[in-house]
Amino acid sequence: IDYLAKAADLGDKLIIGVNTYASVSRIKGPSRPISNQQSRAMVLASFSFVSMIILFDEPTPYELIRTVQPDVLVKGADYKIEEIVGYDIVKAKGGTVFTLDYLAGYSTSAIEQRILDKNKSQL
Repeated sequence: IDYLAKAADLGDKLIIGVNTYASVSRIKGPSRPISNQQSRAMVLASFSFVSMIILFDEPTPYELIRTVQPDVLVKGADYKIEEIVGYDIVKAKGGTVFTLDYLAGYSTSAIEQRILDKNKSQL
């Protein structure tokens, strides 16, 4: 939520590309995603600062970025700006690409691990 709110502050509208269930499974394996695409999209759409959610089935949002043509593109700071998918599209039209830090410990993987650890300790 912190990351998305900060991203929303960088532009007029926040459009979030969300991988489909099938896309996430192909990328991260059969145990992911934990929630289906409709649930993930509904949670994100519930925030007042979110303007639109668009599902994409490709491995990256490149085609989505090419279609939307955003003036601002935001990604996590674990990426170098020049390596962010869609960087070339946004920069070619004079836009800006930003990276934002995540709050430590709040990734899906970290939350999943805490749940697994907690369940193991209760056995």
